[in-house]
Amino acid sequence: MLLYEGKAKKVFKTDISDEVLITFKDDATAFNGLKQDTIKGKGRVNLAFTRLFFNLLKEQGIKTHIVEFIDEITLRAKLVKIVPLEVVVRNYAAGSICKRTELKKGEKIDPVLCEFFLKDDSKGDPLITEQEILEQNLASKEEINILRDLSLKINNILSNFLDEKDITLVDFKLEFGKTSDGEIILADEISPDTCRFWLKGTTESLDKDVYREDKGDLVSSYTRLAEIIGVSL
Repeated sequence: MLLYEGKAKKVFKTDISDEVLITFKDDATAFNGLKQDTIKGKGRVNLAFTRLFFNLLKEQGIKTHIVEFIDEITLRAKLVKIVPLEVVVRNYAAGSICKRTELKKGEKIDPVLCEFFLKDDSKGDPLITEQEILEQNLASKEEINILRDLSLKINNILSNFLDEKDITLVDFKLEFGKTSDGEIILADEISPDTCRFWLKGTTESLDKDVYREDKGDLVSSYTRLAEIIGVSL
């Protein structure tokens, strides 16, 4: 039974009460859904990236919602209550931060910036301050600190891995969920849909900006990145 359908995935109930099946769709969206297309093979490629990155993080002690990968587009996951915040980690300036600040595209951000956005499509997923998070009871101070600490740890792991592959991790979005006992763990996906990846020393995109900016074939760009970093498609 379908429990939820988002822009990129479907979530199904299973015969185990605290587990769900998640399938990756071929739909592509940008600008909060204003641009939409179906791109054959995109879901399969994004799950392959998620498998690589989540397994890498698991090896480094990061707890995730993944139980097992079922097939090319499906995984089994723990049922979690998604924290209504998107955490964005920025190593270099790109995208929206260049529009709302004086930072120029490609400028290194030091120290690394960790931002929170309200997970609400109807409001355009706006930037939200810690005080606003607390006032709206979206997360406690302790939970905010956990989200930040986990995100920065994940950034270190992924950045070091990708740097060895001559890929720059520019920025990325993370989502987290709470288990039935209240533990916060990594959820959702990590893929070129949720990250910006540049060839080292350039601003050449191998991520969703290819679609946002009409710079070429999306799956071809994702496949090229997969070949560079060793993702098995």
